[in-house]
Amino acid sequence: MGLSWQQGPLAPGAIGRFLVPEPLPERLLFAEPLRRRMRVRFGGTWIVDSEDVVLLHEPGRYPVAYFARSDVEPGALEPMQHRTTHRDLGATAWFAARAGDARTERAAWQHVDLPAHAAVLEGRVAFAWRAMEAFYEEDDRIVGHAADAYHRNDVRRTSRHLVVREGGRVVADSHAPLVLYETGFAPRWYVPRRDIDEAALTAVAGQTFCPYKGLASYYSIGDADRAAWSYREAWPEVAAVRDLVSFEPDRVEVTLDGAVLRLERGQKVMPHGVDRGLDVEELLTR
Repeated sequence: MGLSWQQGPLAPGAIGRFLVPEPLPERLLFAEPLRRRMRVRFGGTWIVDSEDVVLLHEPGRYPVAYFARSDVEPGALEPMQHRTTHRDLGATAWFAARAGDARTERAAWQHVDLPAHAAVLEGRVAFAWRAMEAFYEEDDRIVGHAADAYHRNDVRRTSRHLVVREGGRVVADSHAPLVLYETGFAPRWYVPRRDIDEAALTAVAGQTFCPYKGLASYYSIGDADRAAWSYREAWPEVAAVRDLVSFEPDRVEVTLDGAVLRLERGQKVMPHGVDRGLDVEELLTR
């Protein structure tokens, strides 16, 4: 979630509210020091290595890392004629990235006419995530978008009774599911495979990745396409749900203590593209 996307407090879809007498502005941007060393790789080399990074939280967007221009390798950015206007931050200049024989246009941008209240971004440049080969915090690759300090996952055990049915067939019946609370998302229920009729699950092609949980594999159940998923090799942060299965309540019937679950706000994920050069093997060995 973070502050400004999904259902965060500064997001357009926020489910909470600030207890203040006057309405807040329609859009609030929040910038803060990241306080982590971050590196950017392009053309087989490091073009940025910085401990001076500002993270910008903008409504409806993933957080974006802004680097001091002094930490960018000389010659790595080539000014372009292309210009845009940011609705809050003003005129924006764009750059091509160059390293060795590699060159990509519209790979980075800088706000060049900032309002006084946004001076913290003065002289800073941000890089288009998919245009770069990789982003790192220290020696660990960060995938999807800049890591958000306000995003977390908590996994809790429960003895509540969860049943999954498809067309009258019982697919799962468990008194020991796990519930995953992910900041800004509605709860997701994960079922141990011992409580699942795995003959009902048909693996389908196509995987997705989550910057916080890892690589997800999908299953169809009867006529319900991609009705379930599993993080077969979930990352250590959510190791408790590794190889468990979760079910989409809008595609199959899921009941919890007899109550039918419905798709809630916060159960649809804002899409983002797969990182350039990112392969399944690297995800699994992160």
